[in-house]
Amino acid sequence: MGSISEGPLTSLAFCWRLERSDGAGLALTSADRDIATSETVYRSAPGVTPGAIGRSIGLEPDSGEVAGALAADSLSDDDLAQGRWNGASAKLVALDWGAPGAEPVPLLGGELGEVSIDGDGFSAELRGAAARLSRPPCPSTSPECRAALGDKKCGVDLAGRTIRAKVVSASASVLELDQPIDAKFLFGRLRYLSGSNCGRATVVLAASGTEISLRDMPREEVVAGTVIELREGCDKRFETCVSRFTNAVNFRGEPHLPGTDLLTRYPGA
Repeated sequence: MGSISEGPLTSLAFCWRLERSDGAGLALTSADRDIATSETVYRSAPGVTPGAIGRSIGLEPDSGEVAGALAADSLSDDDLAQGRWNGASAKLVALDWGAPGAEPVPLLGGELGEVSIDGDGFSAELRGAAARLSRPPCPSTSPECRAALGDKKCGVDLAGRTIRAKVVSASASVLELDQPIDAKFLFGRLRYLSGSNCGRATVVLAASGTEISLRDMPREEVVAGTVIELREGCDKRFETCVSRFTNAVNFRGEPHLPGTDLLTRYPGA
């Protein structure tokens, strides 16, 4: 890294930048002072310390780990425990704080993996971009659609397919709302718009009148008056794609492909 690491003393600082899927982000440094570049200001509180960073020349995934302190105005234990930072894009660089205007040296880029909390501190795994190469290159065939409603592969316009409601009461995994919910919201997304769970989302599994059953409840209590947003769902069947969305051309499944049970059928069965 040139002059950054030369000599008996070094002014090398590690800096990392995180950005969540909802747009929130952080820029932190291991130095004892803030470091500013032309694009980003890396804050020294709470400080972070990188662990072992693995780099490879081939296609093996790069990896690393960072540890730091929890702070209410940046990285809180509630946000980490609720998974708000899971899958956040991560970028780790080295900067020379003794040379203002120096260009950062990229070390690792990818996403935030498993996060563990220990007292007032935390540690997080950094997964390099090459880790995506370990995923299957082609999707497996399935009778149900593999696209998510409204994404680029699906193409359904979600404008006008969301409503807002208020929570009247909550128990176990059931919420009672201030208005009846249509069956078209089954398997749709529920997102909290107020309260301590603001920004968190889950899936609607059942709806009966003003009551809805959820896949899971958030860590924090859902209180009466909480505002939620409901988005229509899809059961991913070809019949639904044709009759309800008129979107058969974008159906990402093979509903007419014979399954493995075809091999076990007897003639005339």
